[in-house]
Amino acid sequence: MSTSEESGQAASKAAPKKGSDKSGQAPMTAAEEAWDLAKTVFFAVAIALVLRVVIFQPFNIPSGSMKPTLLVGDFLVVSKPSFGYSRASLVYPLTRIPAHGRVLSFAKPQRGDVVVFKNRKDGNKDYIKRVIGLPGDTVQMLGGHLHINGEPVKKELINANVADFCGPGYGAPAYRETLDNGVSYVVQECAGDEGHLDNTSAYHVPAGHYFMMGDNRDQSQDSRVISLVGYIPEDAVVGKAERLFFSVDGSKTGLLTVWNWPFAVRYGRIFDPVR
Repeated sequence: MSTSEESGQAASKAAPKKGSDKSGQAPMTAAEEAWDLAKTVFFAVAIALVLRVVIFQPFNIPSGSMKPTLLVGDFLVVSKPSFGYSRASLVYPLTRIPAHGRVLSFAKPQRGDVVVFKNRKDGNKDYIKRVIGLPGDTVQMLGGHLHINGEPVKKELINANVADFCGPGYGAPAYRETLDNGVSYVVQECAGDEGHLDNTSAYHVPAGHYFMMGDNRDQSQDSRVISLVGYIPEDAVVGKAERLFFSVDGSKTGLLTVWNWPFAVRYGRIFDPVR
């Protein structure tokens, strides 16, 4: 047999069979492609769910109770490993399981931290406030001034009339509070020092609980309202608010006014840390 004939026979033997792809494997059927896509989606969702439960969970701000620190339309991430895990760290309906306490809790919330917690007095809804009182503390408001353990918290006026703090065309004074551990933040007083929660009795924070307050002092439903919020159990804390990842001013646009979307984004707030 000639060399040319041998080459022809070899090429004939090496030619792919009809219906095979170039790799020598038969193409997937429609059912196999659908199953492969389903597996990909399943694993993607599983990874996202694990990250959401174990590490970071996104939240958006629907109300102004934490103004000026957090604005309506802010989107932020909450770190769950910061304070360990409890049933509050899970996703619904697992948040209702009869489990108590925290695991892997190597640190506890500190005075001044901004945290998300489950308010069991309000249908287990997510609230975001600032930690003001620790277990064993005594907290009281006197004439609009915060007192912790009998000592007034340092409060300095930084702006006598910040426009639109409390509503369109409605300004209010803003103050900087500095806690005894050095944490400093800005609060606003829409009703000055005469709000309905600016003079309270003394609150004695029970063991294993925290006292939470909003930075928008006169427009915040927080631990000062015992019947609606009260003292927050340690295992109701979801995690610590860490950083904004997006912010949009909903008053400047709507779902259908697509052309206004770029002008409604608060670009200067994106990736800001929550302090």
